Amino acid sequence: MAKKRWSKLSGVQKILIICAGAIQVGLLVAAQIDIYRRPQSEIKGPKNMWRALSFVNYVGPIAYFTVGRNPQT
Repeated sequence: MAKKRWSKLSGVQKILIICAGAIQVGLLVAAQIDIYRRPQSEIKGPKNMWRALSFVNYVGPIAYFTVGRNPQT
């Protein structure tokens, strides 16, 4: 598959790429803020591990929000 240059993409393709990037950055920032603010006792596993894993595209932040946090009592 040949690479397309940004200038050759359609307007819709550009918008979709920008939206996907914004979602990725939003998830990363939300996860990093939550890890920083949440006490260690409310996180499953070490905070540093979740900080590093949250940088894995989409999978890291979603994994943190679904499995990395203990349910609040």
